[in-house]
Amino acid sequence: MIEAVGLTKRYGAKTAVYNLSFQVRPGTVTGFLGPNGSGKSTTMRMILGLDRPTAGHVTIGGHPFRELPNAPRQVGALLDAKAVHGGRSARNHLLSLAQLSGIPASRVDEVLGVVGLQDVAKRRSSGFSLGMGQRLGIAAALLGDPQVLLFDEPVNGLDPEGILWVRNLMKMLASEGRTVFVSSHLMSEMALTAEHLIVIGRGQLLSDMSVRDFIAANSAGFARVRTPQTEPQQREKLTTVLTEAGGRVMSEPDGALRVTGLALPQISDLAHEADVRLWELAPHQASLEEAYMQMTQAAVDYRSTDDQLAGFQQGPQGALPGQLPPGSAPGAPGVPQGPPQLGWYAPPPPQPGQPHPGVRGSVPAPPAPVPADQNPYAQQAPEAAPAAPPAPAPAGPAGPGLTKNDDSTPGSDTPEDAR
Repeated sequence: MIEAVGLTKRYGAKTAVYNLSFQVRPGTVTGFLGPNGSGKSTTMRMILGLDRPTAGHVTIGGHPFRELPNAPRQVGALLDAKAVHGGRSARNHLLSLAQLSGIPASRVDEVLGVVGLQDVAKRRSSGFSLGMGQRLGIAAALLGDPQVLLFDEPVNGLDPEGILWVRNLMKMLASEGRTVFVSSHLMSEMALTAEHLIVIGRGQLLSDMSVRDFIAANSAGFARVRTPQTEPQQREKLTTVLTEAGGRVMSEPDGALRVTGLALPQISDLAHEADVRLWELAPHQASLEEAYMQMTQAAVDYRSTDDQLAGFQQGPQGALPGQLPPGSAPGAPGVPQGPPQLGWYAPPPPQPGQPHPGVRGSVPAPPAPVPADQNPYAQQAPEAAPAAPPAPAPAGPAGPGLTKNDDSTPGSDTPEDAR
């Protein structure tokens, strides 16, 4: 078991990990998620004794990594598949690692077969593709037949067959009672592989729960309803009926309706009573990707200027525009009604004089019209009115780019291993 307690790591003014505590238990695949720069790689390096924590500690089986006797036979890790001497063959690379740890040479040939590199075992690793390099890195992690395994982006560069193989390998290792800790940005793959999730953002723990509980806690279920496209009046009629019954109806980009606040049987009965034909009525459960995006939107450091949320500040209690504050429930005092907004929903337009959600200040009210008798230009010809000066040309190159959010931490230009 891996256990971190109050783990903190600072690089000068940059705090990569702060007060991070969690447990990775044996017998299950635990996913390690977080945006770029959230501290995942730094945390893994501290687990393996490559970086020394500024505060706190992390243990494997109750002992720090550096105190484990013959650590390669107890812990296997894939952090950087490129950390291989390009002049060595795949077999010689693994053989050198085996000799340093007292592992028999027969184990080298065994793991080469496990990862599917037995036919290229004598080829120099410098000629390997990205996917082949990943397989060689996984073979090195499995070399000592360890009980604890850490993988950082293990499916990077693999084809669909290779991804399926890694997924089955992780599950098989966990079923043998091993501790498997996997970091990845592929949400669809994590949903199929991991049973438990540890999510961090900006170096702090955001969530530590099962995949099912994570999705339920960070998403809102709804019903998808569709009426005949050739009869728009039925769509409008159904929207009115559902709204009057206490439901909340929103249009989706494909023409369907997203309905919350009403159960499916109730929607069906209301449509039948209103004589509205339904072409679709189905429940929707959010995916892991949607739930992950909902939780980590406020923890993203780098966002495109084309992103609808690029200019928004973080709202109260860490909530973004359209999101419920953490720990809040629909219907509570001060909590906006309706489902939480996902990435492709734009926040509702603000009213004049009202505060804009997520943006400091308020939208100014339009100026009142000037009476004609007080307007010095009212009786003049249009060409007599003074022309407005031309707007200055914007400085710098035009076009979208990547910008750092306003809440970036000074000194964030740290080495890549500070992620």
